[in-house]
Amino acid sequence: MRIKICGITTPEDAIAAVAAGADAIGVISCSPESRRNLPDTRVREIFSAVGAGVVRAIVTHTTDPDELQAVCALCPDEIQMSYPFPRSMVPSSIRVVRVISPSMPVPDDCDGVIVDASMGKGKRYDPAYSVSVRKRAKVPVYLAGGLTPENVSEAVRSICPDGVDVATGVEVSPGVKDHIKIRAFIRAVRDAEASRKKCE
Repeated sequence: MRIKICGITTPEDAIAAVAAGADAIGVISCSPESRRNLPDTRVREIFSAVGAGVVRAIVTHTTDPDELQAVCALCPDEIQMSYPFPRSMVPSSIRVVRVISPSMPVPDDCDGVIVDASMGKGKRYDPAYSVSVRKRAKVPVYLAGGLTPENVSEAVRSICPDGVDVATGVEVSPGVKDHIKIRAFIRAVRDAEASRKKCE
């Protein structure tokens, strides 16, 4: 199961997340409405800090094709986007994860989907919708929205996602990570993963 610590704003927090066992780190770019939005120089600094072997993801809510190309130019391993840009606009070397929420269809022109109605606001995921997406999707399904060290175990066991994604649930304040919470979150996921029943 993949664990992504998202909304990273400093190299120190990225390094701490990886040291705790995160498989992926996420930064936000070209989304000025987010308090975690970063300039290109900081994105590159964070990506350089974690090195190889960790998925370096950019989350963007841009609707501007030129901004999407600017995001691609930062050479992430993965782009998580909420606007339905054609897959062809992103180089094949970069994975595309599409953000979906209740009432939206499940896309298949991507490398993964993330069930996220929260968009970094800590709003809890919809259990029934999340399960329905997992059953219908032809690509990996990642779960986000209101996850914390205290509730992620139940989410892993009941939803059976291919991965989980957390931002607010491991923060002191927007964009400032709590390293103790990161470690607790990852430990809870790994423990639940080891004990969960086989998914349908």
